[in-house]
Amino acid sequence: MRFASCSRQALVHERTHGPDVTGYAKDVLVEPEWLECHLHDESIRVLEVDEDPGVYERVHIPGAIGLDWRRDLQDPVRRRFLAPEQFGRLLGGRGVSPEHLVVLYGDRNNWFAAYGYWYLKYYGHRAVKLLNGPRELWISHGRPTSVTIPEHPPCTYRAGGGDPDIRITRDGVLGALDGGHVFVDVRAPMEFSGTQSSGRSCGAAGPQRAGHIPGACSIPWALAVNEDGSFKSANELRELYGNQGVLCGDPVITYCSIGERSAHTWFVLHELLGLPVVKNYDGSWSGGT
Repeated sequence: MRFASCSRQALVHERTHGPDVTGYAKDVLVEPEWLECHLHDESIRVLEVDEDPGVYERVHIPGAIGLDWRRDLQDPVRRRFLAPEQFGRLLGGRGVSPEHLVVLYGDRNNWFAAYGYWYLKYYGHRAVKLLNGPRELWISHGRPTSVTIPEHPPCTYRAGGGDPDIRITRDGVLGALDGGHVFVDVRAPMEFSGTQSSGRSCGAAGPQRAGHIPGACSIPWALAVNEDGSFKSANELRELYGNQGVLCGDPVITYCSIGERSAHTWFVLHELLGLPVVKNYDGSWSGGT
């Protein structure tokens, strides 16, 4: 375990809780340097959400609270969103209050961390940011790690009723098929073409049909990040999505297999590029509501 002194660069960004994000629409990222300097800040709660929840127990950022996306962020009986009361009990029970700045990170380019970010924004948490780079990047740079599971006093957390401006259900998707919307399929090209089934994506039941939503464009989610998992520049992202007509001004709907990869693309389009109307279809290709 190592606790380095704060760098001059990290202190420069003290006021915004993150890097110089010139070109991005919103200040929604924090750099590893900044977080390393604020690991003992009680106004911050760090949440780790991984595709493989087991990696959290092996090692994690000191003070980070681990959330299991299957057990904690889904209804235990059916793969459905937690109700506001359930979500409030989850966060409050882990010592997260509405006043905390929540910083999320995880494995595999932060795809489930982005899903956690979108989840918190859906239920109205105001101060949420994503670490610019996954846990693999943090560890590879020799930043401090721990195996200690943090314990915070429980608190009261009242979640909002859910923001329909950033989430869409199956009925909404069906209504959007008549036109006027841009559908972004963020799955792998072979899933999009139907030559490879999504299978049992992350433990979910596999889809019954292959292919994609009619008219959708194929832009795999991971194209938005660099080799180390940090996000590409705003100009690179505009080129990536602009070349496929996503930035034309029409409302955008993102989807994948169960909604987690598409939450990452929602983050890029809505938060980093500032598109005004982007909704994530978390039911996605597995057929959820």
